[in-house]
Amino acid sequence: MTSPILVTGGTGTLGQQVVRRLKYAGSDVRVLSRRDREKGNGIRFVTGDLATGEGIEAAAEGVGTVVHLAGSAKGDEDKAGNLVRAASQARAPHLVYISVVGAERIPVESGLDRNMFGYFASKRAAERIVEDSGLPWTILRATQFHDLMLMVAQEMAKLPVVPLPAGFRVQPVDSGEVAVRLVELTLGEPSGLVPDMGGPRVYGAAELLRGYLRASKRRRRPIAPVWLPGSAARAFRAGANLAPEQAVGQRTWEEFLADRAA
Repeated sequence: MTSPILVTGGTGTLGQQVVRRLKYAGSDVRVLSRRDREKGNGIRFVTGDLATGEGIEAAAEGVGTVVHLAGSAKGDEDKAGNLVRAASQARAPHLVYISVVGAERIPVESGLDRNMFGYFASKRAAERIVEDSGLPWTILRATQFHDLMLMVAQEMAKLPVVPLPAGFRVQPVDSGEVAVRLVELTLGEPSGLVPDMGGPRVYGAAELLRGYLRASKRRRRPIAPVWLPGSAARAFRAGANLAPEQAVGQRTWEEFLADRAA
């Protein structure tokens, strides 16, 4: 019998899809939760807090793989550190981490950079903790999910005039496709840093928003380009958040929106 797999962030957009696919593959899955939850669909929830480290060692006991999907705008490195310490105590042989394209290319040097782009720095710091853990590891970097882009577009569309960062482009990828790749990596051998995973198309920020407005049958919104200062914004304008050479995703932004509307 294979060892259990511990999944952090297993109740999130990506995590739910990963957990479901792991269960379908016959894996014994534990999902880390900060709150007590009842077992459902054969999934065991274990209580632990990545921010404080409380309960993490017990949650990781006996597992063969840890899939770290929990993330936030800041503090990822602290959570990763607590998880790595627990996994090391449990002698977990394989640590799988989801990161973001551009984590190593987008510099976060000023207070403005940290406020707007701190997510990238936090992801890179967590990557380093995984790489230095002494555990066999696999890291997958993906571009932004359709789901996140939808949330941003919905909020921006509420404004009478929409300010958009000038020169910014995005390459949204389907979270379900990323989940399939993560399950493949989880059930395989540790692979280190694997090739990035990007969506099938690169969009300008205004093009992405207009696509949402058309699909949701909202009236057009005036768009005001805003030039953002700083090294991180400059890296974004240069495409540091993109992976056009790894446009392996299949589902486009338009298809995602059409499915949501249906």
